[in-house]
Amino acid sequence: MDSALALHRFHFAFTITFHYLFVQLTLGLALLIFILKTMALRTGNEHYNDTARFWAKIFAVNFALGVVTGIPMEFQFGTNWSRFSKAAGGVIGHTLGMEGLYSFFLESSFLGLLIFGEKVVGRVGHWFSALAVWVGSWLSGYLIVATDAWMQRPVGYELGPHGEIILNSWTALLFNDWAAWQFLHTILGGVVTGCFAMASLGAFYLLMGKHQDYGRTFLRVSVTTGMLATLLVAFPTGDQQGALVARHQGPTLAAMEGHFETGKSAPMAILGQPDVEQRRLDNPFVLPGVLSMIVHKRWDAEVRGLDFYPRENWPDNIPLLYYSFHIMVGLGTIFIAIMGLSALQLWRGKLYSFKPLLWALLLAMPLPYVANTAGWMTAEVGRQPWLIYGLMRTSAGFSARVSSGNAMFTLFGFMGIYSVLLMLGLFLIWREIEHGPGSAPAAH
Repeated sequence: MDSALALHRFHFAFTITFHYLFVQLTLGLALLIFILKTMALRTGNEHYNDTARFWAKIFAVNFALGVVTGIPMEFQFGTNWSRFSKAAGGVIGHTLGMEGLYSFFLESSFLGLLIFGEKVVGRVGHWFSALAVWVGSWLSGYLIVATDAWMQRPVGYELGPHGEIILNSWTALLFNDWAAWQFLHTILGGVVTGCFAMASLGAFYLLMGKHQDYGRTFLRVSVTTGMLATLLVAFPTGDQQGALVARHQGPTLAAMEGHFETGKSAPMAILGQPDVEQRRLDNPFVLPGVLSMIVHKRWDAEVRGLDFYPRENWPDNIPLLYYSFHIMVGLGTIFIAIMGLSALQLWRGKLYSFKPLLWALLLAMPLPYVANTAGWMTAEVGRQPWLIYGLMRTSAGFSARVSSGNAMFTLFGFMGIYSVLLMLGLFLIWREIEHGPGSAPAAH
């Protein structure tokens, strides 16, 4: 691979991965803050307002860092991927422009009211601010996902006389079926992150003997929401996303599963190491027929392996794709188990004093970040070697006149600045955690 192309790819992968560390938490917290504000409005208990205010501060820090790291990422379409922007800018410019003009301003404007305007807008107005922040953050997520979904499955376009891609159906772009399921899967992944962050801090407070009334509220809200979210991430959203991959990106599905040879009653690999040269899985642990059942709803159905497709259309890095997919699925299964056990203990009234499970919730806090990152790696590595699937190769879309030296220089610069931003963000969040929520009567 061309060294400049490899650096451009890594540069964008680094910036978008770092950016999404903050975004996924805001996607989850937006819903949880709205739930807390609804509980406060319904019960009149100031405890829930204090809880919402506390998490709104955490939200604001993540939102600010998400904005700072997100703006340079969009500029990279021009600096690092100019040929892609020239060809497809008339399509993706619609969704990216709408994201900035509508959803971002909706979210940011009402976030200001949520943080600073409570005394001005009143109880109902403050509740509405939380609603608007939630809607704005999820609408922003949909428009970004719709952009990526078009790159995964291009629809509603025609080719111009000079090879440019012209949008001929705005509704096809915006309501791409790939976008719908990818959005739900992505958003629920963010909800899982938010729930584990809230549950982890609640467990921390209970284990440390601090802010225990708030710790119990954190756990009650996050575990109840998280149990539902972890289940929905797997089914139906994950299942339907996999069905779309099977229908439109056959080589991707085969590589995700380490399925090298076409055959009936195809097994699903639980463990194993893909050997691309020998076209096999080493040390496999498989479930016979399960892949056939998942893909075609029949145990004996034939599933196409990588041998069915031309070698040049295989994903560029099959081991990375395989491991990313299995990490995502494996962690998702663990999340269901943790949240399910926590919900059971919550229902039994024993969660707040059951230390092994509190420690599990506390230590699991980083894992949703790993799972969400692995999920996006599965989607983006799986699309390769296509930048726009079936339409533009990745090698045809990068800025050929930006040398590898320039790309390396800016990459190091981004790494340095983003490291400082990360330390600043962690410091601000830890300061809020140390201070804790404001004092208010306990919830009943």
